[in-house]
Amino acid sequence: MASELEPEVQGLDRSLLECSAEETAGKWLQATDLTREVNQHLAHYVPKIYCRGPNPFPQKEDMLAHQVLLGPMEWYLCGEDPELGFSKLEQTNKPSHLCGRVFKVGEPTYSCRDCAVDPTCVLCMECFLGSIHRDHRYRMTTSGGGGFCDCGDTEAWKEGPYCQKHELNTSEIEEEEDPLVHLSEDVIARTYNIFAIMFRYAVEILTWEKESELPPDLEMVEKSDTYYCMLFNDEVHTYEQVIYTLQKAVNCTQKEAIGFATTVDRDGRRSVRYGDFQYCEQAKSVIVRNTSRQTKPLKVQVMHSSIVAHQNFGLKLLSWLGSIIGYSDGLRRILCQVGLQEGPNGENSSLVDRLMLSDSKLWKGARSVYHQLFMSSLLMDLKYKKLFAVRFAKNYERLQSDYVTDDHDREFSIADLSVQIFTVPSLARMLITEENLMTIIIKTFMDHLRHRDAQGRFQFERYTALQAFKFRRVQSLILDLKYVLISKPTEWSDDLRQKFLEGFDAFLELLKCMQGMDPVTRQVGQHIEMEPEWEAAFTLQMKLTHVISMMQDWCALDEKVLIEAYKKCLAVLTQCHGGFTDGEQPVTLSICGHSVETIRYCVSKEKVSIHLPVSRLLAGLHVLVSKSEVAYKFPELLPLSELSPPMLIEHPLRCLVLCAQVHAGMWRRNGFSLVNQIYYYHNVKCRREMFDKDIVMLQTGVSMMDPNHFLMIMLSRFELHQIFSTPDYGKKISSETTHKDLVQQNNTLIEEMLYLIIMLVGERFSPGVGQVNATDEIKREIIHQLSIKPMAHSELVKSLPEDVSTCILRKENYGNPSLPTSLENKETGMESVIEAVAHFKKPGLTGRGMYELKPECAKEFNLYFYHFSRAEQSKAEEAQRKLKRQNKEDTALPPPVLPPFCPLFASLVNILQSDVMLLIMRTVLQWTVEHNGHVWSESMLQRVLHLIGMALQEEKQHLENVMEEHVVTFTFTQKISKPGEAPNNSPSILAMLETLQNAPYLEVHKDMIKWILKTFNAIKKIRESSSTSPVAETEGTIMEESSRDKDKAERKRKAEIARLRREKIMAQMSEMQRHFIDENKELFQQTLELDASISAVLDNSPMVSDMTRTALGPAQTPVPEQRQFVTCILCQEEQEVKVESRAMVLAAFVQRSTVLSKNRSKFIQDPEKYDPLFMHPDLSCGTHTGSCGHIMHAHCWQRYFDSVQAKEQRRQQRLRLHTSYDVENGEFLCPLCECLSNTVIPLLLPPRNIFNRLHFSDQPNLTQWIRTISQQIKALQVLRKEENTPNTALSKNLENVDELQLPEGFRPDFHPKNPYSESIKEMLTTFGTATYKVGLKVHPNEEDPRVPIMCWGSCAYTIQSIERILNDEDKPLFSPLPCRLDDCLRSLTRFAAAHWTVASLSVVQGHFCKLFASLVPGDNHGDLPCILDIDMFHLLVGLVLAFPALQCQDFSGISLGTGDLHIFHLVTMAHIIQILLTSCTEENGMDQENASGEEELAVLALYKTLHQYTGSALKEMHSGWHLLRNVRAGIMPFLRCSALFFHYLNGVPSPPEIQASGTSHFEHLCNYLSLPNNFICLFQENKEIMKLLIESWCHNIEVKRYLEGERDAISYPRESNRLIDLPEDYSSLINQASNFSCPKSGGDKSRAPTLCLVCGTLLCSQSYCCQTELEGEDVGACTAHTYSCGSGVGIFLRVRECQVLFLAGKTKGCFYSPPYLDDYGETDQGLRRGNPLHLCRERFKKIQKLWHQHSITEEIGHAQEANQTLVGIDWQHL
Repeated sequence: MASELEPEVQGLDRSLLECSAEETAGKWLQATDLTREVNQHLAHYVPKIYCRGPNPFPQKEDMLAHQVLLGPMEWYLCGEDPELGFSKLEQTNKPSHLCGRVFKVGEPTYSCRDCAVDPTCVLCMECFLGSIHRDHRYRMTTSGGGGFCDCGDTEAWKEGPYCQKHELNTSEIEEEEDPLVHLSEDVIARTYNIFAIMFRYAVEILTWEKESELPPDLEMVEKSDTYYCMLFNDEVHTYEQVIYTLQKAVNCTQKEAIGFATTVDRDGRRSVRYGDFQYCEQAKSVIVRNTSRQTKPLKVQVMHSSIVAHQNFGLKLLSWLGSIIGYSDGLRRILCQVGLQEGPNGENSSLVDRLMLSDSKLWKGARSVYHQLFMSSLLMDLKYKKLFAVRFAKNYERLQSDYVTDDHDREFSIADLSVQIFTVPSLARMLITEENLMTIIIKTFMDHLRHRDAQGRFQFERYTALQAFKFRRVQSLILDLKYVLISKPTEWSDDLRQKFLEGFDAFLELLKCMQGMDPVTRQVGQHIEMEPEWEAAFTLQMKLTHVISMMQDWCALDEKVLIEAYKKCLAVLTQCHGGFTDGEQPVTLSICGHSVETIRYCVSKEKVSIHLPVSRLLAGLHVLVSKSEVAYKFPELLPLSELSPPMLIEHPLRCLVLCAQVHAGMWRRNGFSLVNQIYYYHNVKCRREMFDKDIVMLQTGVSMMDPNHFLMIMLSRFELHQIFSTPDYGKKISSETTHKDLVQQNNTLIEEMLYLIIMLVGERFSPGVGQVNATDEIKREIIHQLSIKPMAHSELVKSLPEDVSTCILRKENYGNPSLPTSLENKETGMESVIEAVAHFKKPGLTGRGMYELKPECAKEFNLYFYHFSRAEQSKAEEAQRKLKRQNKEDTALPPPVLPPFCPLFASLVNILQSDVMLLIMRTVLQWTVEHNGHVWSESMLQRVLHLIGMALQEEKQHLENVMEEHVVTFTFTQKISKPGEAPNNSPSILAMLETLQNAPYLEVHKDMIKWILKTFNAIKKIRESSSTSPVAETEGTIMEESSRDKDKAERKRKAEIARLRREKIMAQMSEMQRHFIDENKELFQQTLELDASISAVLDNSPMVSDMTRTALGPAQTPVPEQRQFVTCILCQEEQEVKVESRAMVLAAFVQRSTVLSKNRSKFIQDPEKYDPLFMHPDLSCGTHTGSCGHIMHAHCWQRYFDSVQAKEQRRQQRLRLHTSYDVENGEFLCPLCECLSNTVIPLLLPPRNIFNRLHFSDQPNLTQWIRTISQQIKALQVLRKEENTPNTALSKNLENVDELQLPEGFRPDFHPKNPYSESIKEMLTTFGTATYKVGLKVHPNEEDPRVPIMCWGSCAYTIQSIERILNDEDKPLFSPLPCRLDDCLRSLTRFAAAHWTVASLSVVQGHFCKLFASLVPGDNHGDLPCILDIDMFHLLVGLVLAFPALQCQDFSGISLGTGDLHIFHLVTMAHIIQILLTSCTEENGMDQENASGEEELAVLALYKTLHQYTGSALKEMHSGWHLLRNVRAGIMPFLRCSALFFHYLNGVPSPPEIQASGTSHFEHLCNYLSLPNNFICLFQENKEIMKLLIESWCHNIEVKRYLEGERDAISYPRESNRLIDLPEDYSSLINQASNFSCPKSGGDKSRAPTLCLVCGTLLCSQSYCCQTELEGEDVGACTAHTYSCGSGVGIFLRVRECQVLFLAGKTKGCFYSPPYLDDYGETDQGLRRGNPLHLCRERFKKIQKLWHQHSITEEIGHAQEANQTLVGIDWQHL
């Protein structure tokens, strides 16, 4: 395709390249009709530049467009070279004091909790860092894109509106000077011309709707026949559907389809086919047919290529205009003028209006371009911002209707600019007064909710999907209303009052439609068939909650407004109650000689609704009337006398009765919808404008009526009137055997009613009800939340009601309801209070910081706090009683002392001493005294006691605060002392309490009753003293004290009795023990002896500990045989580990690892052919084995594993869920600890002791040994060759063998017998094969010659990684390891040493020969790596563990130990040469006076030898001391690893010196490993042979290349790998991520940027664009990265979510808590709270430790087992 296009493109370019911008501009300057000239130019050139083929070339198009199309405009505008012209403009321009930076997706934004006028005011990172707010309490969020920085906007900040950068520009702001003064006349004229033409052209072409013809002034003469099939974005179809459809429609590959889909999603449209009309039409029909089945089809248009070309240029033009006006405010002003100028057609004909009104017809890309232009022009020019706001408000209704029917998200709609306009206080005020904005918004909202019932209420029953979708959209209007109300007016004009009250009327209309919606009727007999729709109504209520509160706040600011609003609200409520008494018969109730008229109404039979917004609004206003004291100043203006209390209380009371009945189980048959409604009614999200206001409404009613009347109505609504007006109800119930459920139901209702009375009297913490302020209210909430349990800051914030100012979303967050609303501004209220009532406890390594209640606040605890849920109440009660018991106090929880009521509510307290109340108390106490089972319940009594306590506290308060000459009318104490009325003279309440004080069945309430009696006495004393003389008081206290002493004495006595009893029991027990020991003496004797013997073995027997211990060689310290007994975790049998017994195994997990890697980019191309014999020192990928240390019989494990497999097969047939382990890969969970495992390691005795034969001859030195081994190797190779040549003549063969001089005592035909039992052999093979399979990622094959290599490699790698961990944590080498690690290393080393017995002898010998040849060159190994490219520790392990395969055929008496020692010495010397070659370069300036000890000279001499052999390519060094230091440092890790290896191999206990921490232990290590302390001696002892070897090593071509700088080599000691360094402040990470764009989809911002913590790469996770294919499966960027960076394991930080992600393989993953904490010691996953986050080093170290220990996979396994939802996530797509 490209080749066809080339010549054409070149031909085109020529005519285009010859077009000169300057000349064209010159022509235009002369032109009479400029518009025609410019249009002709565009008509001619635009189609030649844009849209020349199926695929766009954006770079080329932009270049040409700039030269041919935009260039002339710039020349024309400046009248000279634009480079000069624009820089001149910039110099004369005064830079704006507004920042106006438009946010990219995911960019960090900052708001200040102390100074922002509202939470939508945000700063970009640059302005924030230069502002005063960085030291305030700020919150940080990531932007959703759009929105701009408010720096420099004085209306947005209470203080510090400018950052340092923008401060400079504010010094000389004269009031609103006209920016045009800086431009010359002709520049203004030319700019005006060109802007007018270009802006009109762009608007015209973008809003053009014909598909195949252009506007007349742009038509071309010769028109090509090329079309595009253009696919548009919608929010209905999924990615998958679009990709599938495109593959069918334009038969492209899946990759191309994904590319198309991604572009469509990003830009809103993309051409999917290019060609003639027919060809494109055919694709269109396929797409439409394929997508129209369930939903409306995808939008596709066939468009002529020239139209697409012009539209593309139109977008380019708008961006160009945006950049041009950046040069000067004058140009910006002109563009705004052009845009808002009315056109010829009058209303809505300006360019800006035309764009706005066709917004929903444009595609995503076009919308975002012109929104950006509006932001950088209209919203940045204060004069035009106002004019634009007016246009926006005038078109508000149309814009919103377009948005509601459009399917694009809010952020792509012009309606979303409301947040930029309505939140500016001055604009909002202006729009309310001039454009009546409030009323418009509310009316528009009402228009969209047309479904009403007969009474005109909203009806959401059976909403269709479309209506539900619309309803979701309409909610954004409520958000706009919030924006308008967010900043409250400081002064009111008459206009504002009038328009606000008009808006208030409209709002009342809205609430009126909600009053009584979704009514419910109790189901009797059968369960409800279909759950009714309830969510929509509650969603509406929740969204409006804040608006209702804000309306009240506005009313509170002005007395006139408040009075008017109160009247209006009352009028609407009266209308709603218009039908209040119709059809409901009046009825008269009487009790205790009081009677009241009410209506007959039964909640359990009639309709009842939970939605009563009008009543609740009135309650709110009533409180404000009380708070602002309007009620006392202008009583004549308020219609208080017209209020009918029974009408006010009726509906709220029904609502509360409904809750009580639901709790009593009477509405069970109404299903969950009702339960949910009740839940939300009380929930913190809604209660402020629902439950709380209902309580206030009842308080209002009670304060205006006779409390007896109120209580009678209440009894009647609770359907309890009968019970309390029947004298002997209790006796009747117990005599009749009534329905038990009914009694239970009544009991619950009585409890609920008492609770309601407690709330009515006790809840006076709202300012206006009680004499308190707002902090008291918050304080009380916090105290009660913390009395349940200590809480973290975020939990506390969640449990408190949101403050209104905070629920507005952030400006750039586009009011998308799913984005987190800012909860936190209410902390301004909370912070100040919380310090007063709680202590903060910092978090440890896990967990969060907690607030604990200060002990002195406990006295304010009220058990019946009205915001407790039932569960919280019982938790709090328990916690408080426990506290009191701990402090040795009595456990009564008396009601706290309450603040006084406001005057308007003052008469409320009389309810406590009303006759009906006393009757209720007396009745309940009477039932309790009679104590018949069913009638009363403990909680009923508890509530009555609480009420009595409240009344006493109240009376005490009244008495203490009484003024002179005033009579206290509250006489509760007198009333409860009187006995009941005739005829059945019941005892007084007081008498009954005294009776109950000693009732055995009331143990729990005893303390409370005691407290009541005590308080009663105290009040009596106060009353007496006030009537007589103040002497009597002291008696009271004396009496109290004496009673307290009695209490104490009583308690003491009880404690003493208990103590004696305990002692007696203990004595009996020890007596019994003694008898038992006497009877079983010999048994005890045995155990003691046994203990002694065991401890002796564990101390490694005295003979070892005296000498210096040596771990290898002929002088190896002898270790006594130890017997090892272990127990199988599956069958609990104990067994001794023996060579011939059944195998015991450890559960183990083998994994590939790059934790030690110094080169992650290495990749094995073909694992089947790869030879892993030599490990490169960059350790690019190793095999690590870990174990949980649990032991099983091999056959038990086999049975267990088979059952796991069988279960998995059954499960697969049933359901396709994943498990946390992958059975197909041999994974299982350890049966005991559920640790992920994938194989088992056999337990063995030290294998060396089994293979070791007696050694009788003198042991050879290194030189002799090398010679012997070389001869043996030669002999073997000759024999191998012989075997491989075909047997032509046997005789000849035999002759050859005779000729071959076999070294003395060497018998190559000898094959040793395998000492192990079958079962152990099988397990050796099993584990070997598993290591091979995992380590090389190949299919298992136990015959493969690479199996032994992989086993030795895994042993070496695991030891190296453990040595690194110990080193990094500064622990001594042999510090006591956790036993699972110790067992694992021991078993792994022994296994690796025994594995050769099940491998082919010749293969292992072959490996040995090759390994040996890499150090001692032989004849026929040409392709061996050079000394720089071998990891010496891997080499050592391989040589030592392969050596027995050769040694077993050697009968000359050379021992295994000798071989070990010589191999070790040889490898150590090779390693020293390696270090000298690579790691001794830089000499230190501070030379230690050329210290000339023996060692230093020796090293220097050795270095000189090297210098000579490398042909002087090695840098000269003069300081022996420096060399020695480098060599020692470089070889240390190798020595430590070797010590661990030989310790586990030969079982020689480590010398105690190495176990201590602190020193470097160099000498001790050398002794333990039988190295000379001056290890350079090794070279001198074996001078001849070492000379030859060193020479051969140095002559390798690779060494030459390295020294000449042509290649790299690893230097020693290798640094430990660490996770990347993270910044201290999280916002710098967010910033880094916001600048990261997806590498695949050109410059598009990544949605989920994810940081690899191992290598620091940023990835575009969780998106189609970056999926790659891995082993035949599509995987996301992170999964693909784990394979290249961590060989399958990855640790990532999801930057936008602030979450750590662990991945292992394709199916395993989990989230882990991030290392960033806020000031309250909490993580913020999802960045929902936005507190500043800082790096917690300890937590980061913990993650690093998990990585070093290779525990990531295990951590994921545990997380997935604990939380099944993690298993279902498709981790491979991340």
